[in-house]
Amino acid sequence: MKKITLKTLREKRGLTQEEVSKITGKSVTYISMLETGRRNPSDATKKKLAKVYNCNIFDIFLALGLTESYKKERG
Repeated sequence: MKKITLKTLREKRGLTQEEVSKITGKSVTYISMLETGRRNPSDATKKKLAKVYNCNIFDIFLALGLTESYKKERG
């Protein structure tokens, strides 16, 4: 099974970083930093990314390696 990453989610939708930047209102640099793990998005940005990538919010947590955080938030 292929590892889920923000980059693979973006590419699956056929989007460039520039397009995601325009849709989310975030800079291309920020999108790149998210994809390389140098930044962690806010909850609002996670929700925007899930909408843009047409995926479940859990997929965003998986892509960010934050599944334990997701489980704790859900109780």
